[in-house]
Amino acid sequence: MALGLLVLSSCLLPSLTLAASSSGFPTSIFTVPGAFPTSIYSKYYNNPTATSAQVQPVISDPVTHEIYPLELTNPDVIATINTKDPHPLPPTASSAKLLQSAIAQVKSIANSTILNGTCAKCIASMEVAKFLALAAPEQGPTFAVELCNFFGFSSTCNATYGPHALGGVVTQVVSNADIGGLDGQMLCQNFLSLCPRPPTTPLNLTGWFAKPKPDPLPAPKTPSGERLKVLHLSDFHLDPRYSTGSEASCSSALCCRANNFNTTSPDTPVFPAPRFGTYSCDSPYALVLSALEAIPVLTDTKDADFDFMLFTGDLVSHDPENENSREFVEYSETVLFDLIKRTLLSGPVYATLGNHDSYSQAQGSPNSLDSPGANQYSWNYDHVSALWEHEGWLNGSAVQSARTHYAAYSVQRSDGLKVISLNTNLWYRPNYFNYINMTNPDVSGMLRMLTDELQESEDAGERVWIIGHVLSGWDGTNPLPNPTNLFYQMCDAFLLPNPYSSTHESLLENSVDRYSPHVIANIFWGHTHEDQHSIFYANNATNISAETALAQAWIGPSITPLTNLNSGFRVYEVDSATFEIMDAFTWKSDVNTFPDLDAQLQFGPTYAFEYSTREAYGQNITGWTDSDPLNATWWHLVTEAMEADNSLVTTFNTFQGKESVLSPTCTGDCATAKICYIRSGSASIGLQNCETGFGSVQ
Repeated sequence: MALGLLVLSSCLLPSLTLAASSSGFPTSIFTVPGAFPTSIYSKYYNNPTATSAQVQPVISDPVTHEIYPLELTNPDVIATINTKDPHPLPPTASSAKLLQSAIAQVKSIANSTILNGTCAKCIASMEVAKFLALAAPEQGPTFAVELCNFFGFSSTCNATYGPHALGGVVTQVVSNADIGGLDGQMLCQNFLSLCPRPPTTPLNLTGWFAKPKPDPLPAPKTPSGERLKVLHLSDFHLDPRYSTGSEASCSSALCCRANNFNTTSPDTPVFPAPRFGTYSCDSPYALVLSALEAIPVLTDTKDADFDFMLFTGDLVSHDPENENSREFVEYSETVLFDLIKRTLLSGPVYATLGNHDSYSQAQGSPNSLDSPGANQYSWNYDHVSALWEHEGWLNGSAVQSARTHYAAYSVQRSDGLKVISLNTNLWYRPNYFNYINMTNPDVSGMLRMLTDELQESEDAGERVWIIGHVLSGWDGTNPLPNPTNLFYQMCDAFLLPNPYSSTHESLLENSVDRYSPHVIANIFWGHTHEDQHSIFYANNATNISAETALAQAWIGPSITPLTNLNSGFRVYEVDSATFEIMDAFTWKSDVNTFPDLDAQLQFGPTYAFEYSTREAYGQNITGWTDSDPLNATWWHLVTEAMEADNSLVTTFNTFQGKESVLSPTCTGDCATAKICYIRSGSASIGLQNCETGFGSVQ
């Protein structure tokens, strides 16, 4: 059955921020039919035409050949303990290893300069935990639960830190971490707020680059004038356990679930969960299918197709650790990649893993851990890479790379662009496994792989796009400083000064940047659910100006409305030779209107054109023609225009939440901070330069 189309009359549609005709697309607004497209699946566990509950399709995994049972996603029966695939525990340490570790830790404590007060107590307590984890790892989860209860860290200690949840993870981390050194300080700072934040570790890049800077530098590529159309999707967070009519204003955990309620009204929902979703919940099936139905109509790709697509992570809902499982993750991966392939019918999708595309806060561990911890997440890398191969998006060599490099890989396209996908969960702040050997900014070796790939691209004269999930900068709250500092320094060495800028020649003469201006064209992140942007500057942003702006990162809007955001997606217009972005078009759906769509099948969500990036910000940029790209220099000039006219910050802030009615205004200190965040490409720079507290509109 073909997907039904229905366009509401203009009198029923919300007003657009910019004129729809400016987008260049023939269809600027589209209302999805209210009825679920039942032909999308051949079998269902329930009645797919009902409006009182979300669909429960029968899903078969093409990789494992497993048919996922209804109990996995049944909103009325959610398992609270994962007994099928608990995290492995580290092996018992030998007496020699205990002695070696004891000596090393005492030395670390003796050399520490910050052991005082609560910080010293925290580190000393973790030393005890370390030796228990080494000597009796089976007691690690019990120890974690007891301390959690004693200090009142949580009201659900057993469910959170027990042997079937994070207990095994915490035991692994403390057994491997340098508790008396940087690892212990960061654990106590990030998870317990008992230590001051240590400074970013100075980098020594001696020997990091395989070759000296080319002399002369290769000339910038000549624009073709031909445009590619590229779709950017991010953060679906499909919630197959979404329970229509359940409490959407619950007191804790993930709302719109049958097992959560509001303590002021435990028996009757204060705000019944709408069929198409709401601001406090993840995406129900109905919302995901609505977005996928709207995209081809709005972007004029029903027949022409996208040249390719980017997906910057987070397929899985925000389930707490004790309600998550390997099977639930694999289910979400199977469902969404299949839906993208079948509904968009387009070119390849280059995807990356999000922080929720595994186990909550345990998103991946270094292969350097002792067995069985070394390969404890290989199941996920094997499964997702096999799905990418099954959908025809990756070839055999890229699949093998993804399996061996934490789902990171590179793809060399026939048009001269290389796409490098990174697993940025390896620099995500809440990932417990990132707190092992923190003095090494590249424990996993992923950034070494990135460097080698970029060197190959320089040798071959290729352009590169980098994709990942967790952004490297903005306000500094999401990533860790040391690895993103290394990434930024590499970007200082790799990223592209604007070849259209009048200052280009002086940059080539005076810049010490190793790989500019000829390799990386663009970077793409997700994770925040918000429409944001970051600029990278030469010399670690010691001089922030249009002349030193090197490259930019686009942070894609989310499909999920969690939290207090509208649903949205973006399309890029890209020069086919330089792979510079010439314009970016964003669409959004007003989640505030979703409750009115319940109990009827005529209308579904309306996705509407929101804005053209060039038109929204370019009116204040002089000397820039329509044939010049939206590169780092252009974006820096936008921030200068924002400083001169704070109404542009208001515009940016409005788009950041996809025009959500719940987004706060941004003036005064907020406006100053927002400009600073745009100019911060690493956690270190964001934390050092910017006032905190204004990073999100949630």
